[in-house]
Amino acid sequence: MAKTRSTHNTATDPADPLAILHIVRSPVGGIFRHIRDLALAQSRAGHKVGIVCDARTGGAFEDEQIASLETKLKLGVTRLPMHRAISPVDLRTIRQVYHICRKVKPDIIHAHGSKGGTYGRLVAGLERLRGRRPRAYYAPHGGSLHYDPHSLAGRFYFRVERALERLTDGLIHVSDYEAQTYKAKIGAPRCPAHIVHNGLMAAEFRPVDQNTDTAAAPVDFLYIGMLRDLKGVDLFIDALATLQACGIAASALIVGEGSPADERRYRKQVDDLGLGDAVTFCPPLPARRAFAMARTIIVPSRAESLPYIVLEAGAAGMPMIATNVGGIPEIVGRQADRLIAPGDVAALQGAMMRAITDPGAMAARAGALRDSLKKKFSVATMTSRIETIYRAEPAATGKAAPKPDFAALSQT
Repeated sequence: MAKTRSTHNTATDPADPLAILHIVRSPVGGIFRHIRDLALAQSRAGHKVGIVCDARTGGAFEDEQIASLETKLKLGVTRLPMHRAISPVDLRTIRQVYHICRKVKPDIIHAHGSKGGTYGRLVAGLERLRGRRPRAYYAPHGGSLHYDPHSLAGRFYFRVERALERLTDGLIHVSDYEAQTYKAKIGAPRCPAHIVHNGLMAAEFRPVDQNTDTAAAPVDFLYIGMLRDLKGVDLFIDALATLQACGIAASALIVGEGSPADERRYRKQVDDLGLGDAVTFCPPLPARRAFAMARTIIVPSRAESLPYIVLEAGAAGMPMIATNVGGIPEIVGRQADRLIAPGDVAALQGAMMRAITDPGAMAARAGALRDSLKKKFSVATMTSRIETIYRAEPAATGKAAPKPDFAALSQT
């Protein structure tokens, strides 16, 4: 476990550096890509930055990324046991996160995802009871917003989210879709809310060249991401089977990891559908390395916020098939009419058929999307806007940081 350094600088002047602590449960996927890019950019700008995340999630690929971050962030990376579901372990974890904050004394607690959002804001409230005033910001990244508001779990989580607004200095949404979903499911926020799109590095706009980036012949289709039904992995496998039934033996690469039970289920689905020779499973890889292994990327998600994989694939000039969910239409802009309905295997199979029979049209659309993304999404813009929010929020509201009301929170 990495150790958190005990360093702090009180920021009362805009020229002073901030002590920033990012808190998230899962150190994988797009959410951690966002935090990594933001933390590194903030560190390069002179801020003291640290990350707290789960000790059990991820594999060798994530461990390598975290080890690299540890050497570049002044407040380091601390990994603690964090359960995905609500459990008694949460009380211990909150206590551990609180002790970290007591040592680091952050000016900013930036909490990500539903679990990180709960830990971060509760700890900020505890700090305020002791007289400190760290500012707490919350980025849902989808998280609890994926729940059905009519389900028992959805009603519970949305009440918790509503109560935690009392401890929140600002919401930072990654897409307009996420902001509107929050408003529809939880209610108009009672704290300031902002929309800051994810950003990309300039080097990510270099097109992928399958002839030089990999020695192996590319497969027809690539899925890269978490192996979960929410991401539509099962739909992708079913669409491949439908293609095969039409006489098209398309090849596919599935890159990523999920729970052991989900991974076993997807491998069994492949075997049961007779796709064992056509589909290869691979552990997590850097996105561009995976892109170089395929002709077309598939994003068959049932739900999303503003997925990095769509941004990364678009910037790399990858031909792409994606569903019309979340903030994906905000990314693709004028090409939104090419998105397919989520959960529709026939529509996905039809789009994959067209990708095979008309690769020229796919390549042309990919080039146009790459050009449009250059103008809208950058890490520099993302980081600058978030720092402006950190700095301007107290002046904009004219209020001190919210005083915690744990009695009200307990009513959830």
